[in-house]
Amino acid sequence: MAESLFREAIIQLNEFGVYDVVLPFLLVFTIVFAILEKTKILGVEKHGDHELTKKNLNSIVALMMAFLVVASTQLVAVINEVMANIVLLLILAISFLMLVGTFFTDKEFSLENSPNWVKFFMFAMFIGIVLIFLEALGWLRNFLDWWLDTPTTTLSGHVILLIIIILFIFFVTYEPKRHKMKEDS
Repeated sequence: MAESLFREAIIQLNEFGVYDVVLPFLLVFTIVFAILEKTKILGVEKHGDHELTKKNLNSIVALMMAFLVVASTQLVAVINEVMANIVLLLILAISFLMLVGTFFTDKEFSLENSPNWVKFFMFAMFIGIVLIFLEALGWLRNFLDWWLDTPTTTLSGHVILLIIIILFIFFVTYEPKRHKMKEDS
């Protein structure tokens, strides 16, 4: 496959250490600096009627913490993994909201006024999106292989019994919403 100009640019940025050094550094610096500014842990300076945070101290502490994090390759690997998973969850949430939006017009979103079939389809769409992402990650195939290789007499029976018990408890304890009768006064 021929490499494109953009692919080569991304590879070159990776070789420069942008993804392993610069981006984690900026992320840690920004988060630590924002926390220090918001909490005012290192104090404030009074200038007339205004109280200003000690930006010089906040920036030095944030800078040192960012350098310490970047110096540890294990922490950088954890940050990169966590951020990738957060983005994946964000994409999952946006995909679900786009599918839910197909059931609603320009009105405000509310499950309370929705019929049960809409709730069912929304739940089915959520399960479908989760299964699509699990398959894309390769986890669904591993789970299915594990499920099919285990003895069906013990594990499957336990899971089916657990599902039946949960459904039974749900149907026994479920109370439909009671409509309030209007009092004639």
